[in-house]
Amino acid sequence: MFPIETETPGVSAPAEALAQTTSRIEVDGELSIYRAHELKQMFIAAVHSVTALEVDLARVTELDSAGVQLLMLLQNMARECGCALRFSGHSAAVREVFGLLNLGAYFADPHLAPASFA
Repeated sequence: MFPIETETPGVSAPAEALAQTTSRIEVDGELSIYRAHELKQMFIAAVHSVTALEVDLARVTELDSAGVQLLMLLQNMARECGCALRFSGHSAAVREVFGLLNLGAYFADPHLAPASFA
């Protein structure tokens, strides 16, 4: 599948995202307070319409506490609706913040294990 640009610049998802049971979202740019509302809407729609969701964080350039809270909300929503959630492509900004906040265990992601921050 090739991602298409949605109405929101900097966020893309597969064209068939709502019709499939598996979807992938690519976050491009800031994952911050300035984009929290738009990203929250996209995440809510995706997690409630698929059984598996991959969120690609490779192009995240900045991650603040609002972005971290949004990822935590997404994880909780996915757990509640039985959607398998996976984060991939952790950018340097994501690894740095997760390392500072020691959140690798919270997200149970082997790519975010403490050793990967060294």
